[in-house]
Amino acid sequence: MRVLALAVAPERHAPMHEVDAIQVVAGAGIVGDRWHGTRHRHVTVQSLEDLVAAQRELGRGFLVTATRRNVTVDGPVPTAPGARVRLGDVLLEVVRVAAPCRIMDDSLGPGGAAALRRRGGSVLRALSGGVVRVGDGYRVLMTEQQPESEQMDEAEEHGTPHYSDPSVTELDSEPKDDL
Repeated sequence: MRVLALAVAPERHAPMHEVDAIQVVAGAGIVGDRWHGTRHRHVTVQSLEDLVAAQRELGRGFLVTATRRNVTVDGPVPTAPGARVRLGDVLLEVVRVAAPCRIMDDSLGPGGAAALRRRGGSVLRALSGGVVRVGDGYRVLMTEQQPESEQMDEAEEHGTPHYSDPSVTELDSEPKDDL
């Protein structure tokens, strides 16, 4: 599985711009993106297969940037909090589902939010940093939370700085949309 598209927006409500690479900072997110430096909302990931299903339901196509997600991959995206994925060498952990909001009806047209229900991808926190490029590998590593000691071992095995916020045990309370 691979990274198919990358996009960032410099501030809330700004248009998403496709890029060839993103710099992810452990514990902070994507440099140059509107959510950089937030507590948990570091990277949003969506599945191309889910977008194609949404397009079929809508009866029309749309650009991957219209969903306002940072990363589009060609495989399933886990939604369970604690699940881990790797984009290139960057380790990420699912915080929550990236629920579509009413803005999707504006960017995708009427029915956009409904078509993305259960297809909006996930919000993840960056456990390690690095550069992610279009074409990099994408792997789902685990689907439930693993002990802190195993998190550290995995990050060290890949030579990447590790980030963990042990005070976070609940889903984050940031807004559901990523305007």
